[in-house]
Amino acid sequence: MEASSSDGRTVVALRGELDLVLVRRLRPGLDALTREADALTLDIRGLTFCDASGLGLLVRCAQRTRERGAHWQLLCDQPRILRLIRLTSLCDVLRPEPAPPGGPAPRPVPAVPTGRAGPCGCPSSERPTP
Repeated sequence: MEASSSDGRTVVALRGELDLVLVRRLRPGLDALTREADALTLDIRGLTFCDASGLGLLVRCAQRTRERGAHWQLLCDQPRILRLIRLTSLCDVLRPEPAPPGGPAPRPVPAVPTGRAGPCGCPSSERPTP
């Protein structure tokens, strides 16, 4: 886990396989960030695998961050993981977004329903605005 913070915004990059072993290691640190960050971005573009426990951790982070009124952002461009998010009906909870390769994470922008599919394949009209 690589984390960086500036201007009240925290970006956490996850790499490798997000499975039960890694979830157990990451949970305490991510829980602390969900309690403290004004805006939390999880960049999972470097993941090669995600199991159910990994999805559970992502959902936990999203819900805890939003419960505090902080901004949540999930950067994901991995087709297999986006498909998993879609198949588990977690598009509305996780709200995955693409990011330019090698570029910085985009600034939060409210989603505008357009009827086009979002990055996870769900119609963006079904995705709530942040």
